[in-house]
Amino acid sequence: MTDQVDIANLLEELRTFEPPDEFRRNAVVSSDAIYDEADADYEAFWAGQAEAHVSWFKKWDTVLEWNAPFAKWFVGAELNVSYNCLDRHVESGYGDKVAYFWEGEPGDKKELTYKWLLDETCRVSNALKELGVRKGDRVAIYLGMVPELAPVMLACTRIGAPHTVVFAGFSADSLSGRINDASAKVLVTADGGWRRGAIVPLKENADEALKAAPTIEKVLVVRRTEQDVSMQDGRDVWYHDIVPNQSATCEPEHLDAEHPLYILYTSGTTAKPKGILHTTGGYLVGVAATHHLIFDLKRNEDVYWCAADAGWVTGHSYIVYGPLCNGATSIMYEGAPDVPDKDRLWDIAERYKATILYTAPTAIRTFMKWGTSFVEKHDLSALRLLGSVGEPINPEAWVWYQQVIGGGRCPVVDTWWQTETGAIMISPLPGITKLKPGSATFPVPGIGADVVNDKGESQPFGGAGYIVLTRPWPSMLRTVYGDDQRYIDTYWSKFEGKYFPGDGCKRDEEGYFWFLGRVDDVMNVAGHRISTYEVESALVDHETVAESAVVGRVGQDKAENIVAFVTLKGDVTGDEALLQELREHVSKKIGKIARPAMIIFTEDLPKTRSGKIMRRLLRDVAEGRPLGDVTTLANENVVEEIRDKAAARAGKEED
Repeated sequence: MTDQVDIANLLEELRTFEPPDEFRRNAVVSSDAIYDEADADYEAFWAGQAEAHVSWFKKWDTVLEWNAPFAKWFVGAELNVSYNCLDRHVESGYGDKVAYFWEGEPGDKKELTYKWLLDETCRVSNALKELGVRKGDRVAIYLGMVPELAPVMLACTRIGAPHTVVFAGFSADSLSGRINDASAKVLVTADGGWRRGAIVPLKENADEALKAAPTIEKVLVVRRTEQDVSMQDGRDVWYHDIVPNQSATCEPEHLDAEHPLYILYTSGTTAKPKGILHTTGGYLVGVAATHHLIFDLKRNEDVYWCAADAGWVTGHSYIVYGPLCNGATSIMYEGAPDVPDKDRLWDIAERYKATILYTAPTAIRTFMKWGTSFVEKHDLSALRLLGSVGEPINPEAWVWYQQVIGGGRCPVVDTWWQTETGAIMISPLPGITKLKPGSATFPVPGIGADVVNDKGESQPFGGAGYIVLTRPWPSMLRTVYGDDQRYIDTYWSKFEGKYFPGDGCKRDEEGYFWFLGRVDDVMNVAGHRISTYEVESALVDHETVAESAVVGRVGQDKAENIVAFVTLKGDVTGDEALLQELREHVSKKIGKIARPAMIIFTEDLPKTRSGKIMRRLLRDVAEGRPLGDVTTLANENVVEEIRDKAAARAGKEED
């Protein structure tokens, strides 16, 4: 490989990618009969998945009660999530099996076995009880990716206390808002966390948040950075002072399948984040089944790595609950991908011989920008499957990922789902699906999906419109916490009887789903509806562009025009000639109507720590408004730099 990859030629060669013969022969799913089975009776299909992947204390009386839009799955059944994730594996002789190869950003390492996780979970469960937590009480968790995180989450599930995990990059205001909405009784946090060599002041943020969060009675504090922090007498308790003294035995509660499992708040791009409520039985079935089928999991062979954060739903479903329920060995990493250098992830993947990697398109495009030299230092030959999550992946990034990281041999499962859906909804099955770079392919077996127009009418293959889910599924959200009407209005009011996630989508002539991003990321340019994703993909198609973000800007004439923020590869210089070349490139790929009115070259884009580009802030920049909240960003300073460049560019164009 060279430092730059000829993406254009590779795209031409890789219009489709068939599963390699050996992969197909050994795949968990090797026949498309699974789709027919699921479509014939989807309730029976999910009941079969429930029996295959989950242990029940009491079996259900009814698979599904559907009083649209409210669902109850596995009615009458009883189970416990932590028992499924821990006890039954230890009872089966897998206690010494590694659940997580954990690595801290400073370089500290631990192997966390299933027996250690079980013992620690029981101790934390007993500690939470000592701190006054009872079944039904809410527990807030504000931790980085530390070894204690999974035991704390699992302890909540063990005693029946719904948790709300707040991403460690969120501000004090964001933390207090979520605590108050959930009326949480106990907060679990740490003295701090590591991020790019600096300490994230978690306890300091928590103290500030608790000035406005009166429901919190106790704070359990993990020692991570060993910095001096304030501890309030009577409220704050050190984890190391209470947890190790507890018994390593705690009987798991027998919980109803519809018992609340967790509340997870959608990121703060709206005025009031929505508390997405997931329950116990259906959610666990959904994440365990999809993790097994989509990632082709071989329990005793694979080393699986979801390079996300447990503060997001990806981490809940595919770092903690799905993998542990399936008895997998995973990698968990605390820090940034470029500490101490830009090959940190590949160093980790090589050392632990990762076989499955699941990450975000934004991260992939960042790796593209850094070039291939950091990858070439490491042996990634153990990898056999790649995954993508978080937003639509443009074909150029798909091909780079598949060729450079996957060595041209690994299928890529491009997955579409949401916090609200709980589990993956649309994705290839890697042993049987012919892949198309940039397409999430087809609904997962058991999932009903369609593409409809404004009237809710199904569109023929080759058409575009709105993605909808047409029937209930086990891992679906049950409501917006404390606000059933908001649940109905947000997800079920646009199209009668159909769940509307808010995304645009097209289907090609073969029925493949191609996601176009949020419908609120659609621009109305001279009467034409243009997806920001389409323009971004066209820009990234140019050989000099590593990453782009596009927003609409309403001008003085009230017309909307396109503003593009572009990050270039390597040492490429963004000058006037390249600017015009990129405008013409977009014109050629989409049409003249889609040419950006303004292009701003920037070294980086504003992103959350999960890798999502904050287009809301870019719209503020484009329209000259005061910036909104930037505390969730991984790179706060970049917004000011972009604003300065945008102002300079606007001034140049006025001249």
